[in-house]
Amino acid sequence: MKPRLVLIGNGMAGAKLLEELVATAPDLFDITVFGNEPYGNYNRIMLSPLLAGDKSLDEIMINDRDWYQSHGITLNAGPEKAITQINRSSRQVHSADGTCCRYDRLIIATGSKPFMLPIPGIDLNGVMSFRDISDVENMIKASERYKTAVVIGAGLLGLEAAMGLRTRGMDVTVVHSNDIPLNRQLDQEAGELLKQQLSEKGLRFKMNARTTAILPSEQHADLNGDLQDKKQHVGKLQFSDGSELQADLVIMAIGIRPNKQLAEEARIHCEKGIVVSDNLQTYDPRIYALGECIQHRGGTFGLVAPLYDQAKVLSNHLCEHGVARYYSLPTATKLKVTGINLFSVGNFIGGGNSETIIYRDKQAGIYKKLIIEDDRLIGAILYGDTQEGPFYNELLDSTEDIEPFRQYLMFGRALCDEIKATYEPKRSNKTNIYKANANLKTNVKTKAKRPVEPKTRNLQDSPSTHKVA
Repeated sequence: MKPRLVLIGNGMAGAKLLEELVATAPDLFDITVFGNEPYGNYNRIMLSPLLAGDKSLDEIMINDRDWYQSHGITLNAGPEKAITQINRSSRQVHSADGTCCRYDRLIIATGSKPFMLPIPGIDLNGVMSFRDISDVENMIKASERYKTAVVIGAGLLGLEAAMGLRTRGMDVTVVHSNDIPLNRQLDQEAGELLKQQLSEKGLRFKMNARTTAILPSEQHADLNGDLQDKKQHVGKLQFSDGSELQADLVIMAIGIRPNKQLAEEARIHCEKGIVVSDNLQTYDPRIYALGECIQHRGGTFGLVAPLYDQAKVLSNHLCEHGVARYYSLPTATKLKVTGINLFSVGNFIGGGNSETIIYRDKQAGIYKKLIIEDDRLIGAILYGDTQEGPFYNELLDSTEDIEPFRQYLMFGRALCDEIKATYEPKRSNKTNIYKANANLKTNVKTKAKRPVEPKTRNLQDSPSTHKVA
């Protein structure tokens, strides 16, 4: 009899694990999946194009219900199939409709919950999050009936929601607590460029603002057309400086929190999220967790790339294909909002011992910034032209010594590879300072101590007329 594997959560992390298991050991487990949405697995990254009308629901579906059936996986999907209890002593899970399922191995992939500001008016009609297909459907209905929308939060999700609603004809204002959008991914200059371009596309911004209350309108019709009591629908927002902003729709996009409630109720050790080891195992050896619900070595997750890496490690462990451990690397942020390309990775601010190289082409709307420390690339921002993003990400992950091609770094992979090739003969020379080893770079040349103040080099306008000094 096959061991029974139960997966709680049918999001992108859980579904990626299923794909890995099917690919490597299709007959190893009897798999049952519980998801609280009435669909197969869909690409949540594509919720923004779905909102904007650029994609249909079928187009963002990754694995439909037929996929599960064809691979012998039992899918329980819908609100009534949401798991409400984990009984560790009997090794059973219980769903909202009373379904009971035993497990030999249990995987928790419950994802995250949107953070909602703890302020008056949060429960009014017209105040919602932007996390799943149901949210998108409600937002589309609102855009057909109402005129003005406010998005609280100028992070990745908030800007995508704002542009989606703007595309549907709403007047949209983005409210943010910082003075630039994407302040966790961009520096001041790149943030100002983004704000300017989004403003040109029709978005309004209210920056450095703290929302203190959401106030009801005197009279409003709900999304179904029924006249509502004057305290039931959002009418305006109030801020700490006393100002107010009219709104028919308010979208909260100010962050997420690991959805750990089910694990906590089962007395599985949690801190910020469900605490897991390097092979994604919880403190109960039969129970594993992955995705946005976990905490690994003190960190939590909100992007897709690390979730997919976790799925590969966990699949390897469950299939007993050898030792594999998960470890976190700096994750590159890529964003495309109506044609604006952005890339950000690592420490893009720098410090006392770092050097900054900047390239600007104002006419083309391009801004690039590289941060170097101890002959290693430690951070990068690319605005407008992100073609070399993967190259810089590789350099950062590998901690490669960039000294041989340092002055050509801004010009990308092709030129740097060409310069590196000219160093090959020298690397075989015993007197040369470079050792060809991927993990160990030895430098026997005496170096002067770097100055405390960071150095900044600027490349203005066209790359064809300027070189790095």
